[in-house]
Amino acid sequence: MQKTLRIKNDIHELSMMNQFLEEAGEELGLSTAFMMSLNLVMEEAVSNIIFYAYKGDVEDAVDISLVREGGELIVTLIDHGIAFDPTLRKDPDITLSAEDRPIGGLGIFLIKKIMDEVSYQRVDERNVFIMKKKITE
Repeated sequence: MQKTLRIKNDIHELSMMNQFLEEAGEELGLSTAFMMSLNLVMEEAVSNIIFYAYKGDVEDAVDISLVREGGELIVTLIDHGIAFDPTLRKDPDITLSAEDRPIGGLGIFLIKKIMDEVSYQRVDERNVFIMKKKITE
């Protein structure tokens, strides 16, 4: 089963995404604990797209797809923003204090820790970010 949503690259659209995730989670039979983790990941990933993928006030869309294939959820995010491969981002040194650690990178680190697999492709001038997680309930 697949669920899809297109939102504008506007931070105010996150509430629409959260509603979509809640409804999709119910339809896909995902547990509350699973959905809490997914919500956190999606807030981080989509916020990064909204804040960093576009220069200036360019209005565009972010396409979100959730697919349950057997015991796995596959999440795909597609945008037309600046090419950026988050999988190449070096993990922050979390042994450093917040004051000693450079700003940024914790969201991507969190996504990579919560999800089982993340991948990125640049296809037809679009960023395609795929995240996978085993469903263990």
